[in-house]
Amino acid sequence: MSKRIVVGAHYGQRDWLAQRFTAVTMAVYTVVLIGRLLTVPELNYGTWAGLFASGWMKVLTLVALIALIWHAWVGVRDIFMDYVKPIALRLALQVLAIVLLLGYACWAVIILWSV
Repeated sequence: MSKRIVVGAHYGQRDWLAQRFTAVTMAVYTVVLIGRLLTVPELNYGTWAGLFASGWMKVLTLVALIALIWHAWVGVRDIFMDYVKPIALRLALQVLAIVLLLGYACWAVIILWSV
């Protein structure tokens, strides 16, 4: 029996699928948002706030936001694991990335639900 030694960010199909799934989710959101913006006659603060006031748009934006955070995490984690060799520095950078991404997500949720 041989032991599998993981030496980097090569987790395989799961991460590959996560990157593709989140990219497709963000692309669909972008198409929906652009399509919706093309239907408004005048783009001002009122129409912009009205667009995000509907429940379906808030949920769709939240799903896209979660996809963006997940996509960014997988990419940044892989970069750190491939190129940052000192383990302590890699761990510190990963913790910093997690804290920043969660902070950005909370900030975006607060903004989204305040409209």
